[in-house]
Amino acid sequence: MLAVGKKHESWVKEGIDRYEKRLRKPFDVSWQLLPHSAREGEAARAEESERILQRVERDAFLVLLDERGANVDSPALAARIQGAFDAGKQIVVVIGGAYGVDDSVRSRAQFVWSLSQLVFPHQLVRLVLAEQLYRAQEIAAGRPYHHV
Repeated sequence: MLAVGKKHESWVKEGIDRYEKRLRKPFDVSWQLLPHSAREGEAARAEESERILQRVERDAFLVLLDERGANVDSPALAARIQGAFDAGKQIVVVIGGAYGVDDSVRSRAQFVWSLSQLVFPHQLVRLVLAEQLYRAQEIAAGRPYHHV
């Protein structure tokens, strides 16, 4: 996971840890937190986007979280993630900074995903993302965590 922002706040870290302890290969995750740019607006977006792309391997399956992305249900997300794993891809999920990302990241992404049309604080998005990855793992394995 690549996220622009500060380290996890304690309440977020506790929640993320709860789900990460349950994740098994290939769904296990690691976080890379990139500092915010000192710039503002478009300059910040461009600088942060460049730093994001420098950390994404060439053949990785990039998922960009963006409120303008596709809205999918949990089974569809699980299928998309499992499909990338089945293709032997490393998955990198990107949470941009306060100004978002520029078109270089958006065009590199194989999947632009919206958690909601609402905008959430980045700390909360990290927690929701950890839970959704755990849910995707359980759906892919056919376990009963996700109830339809």
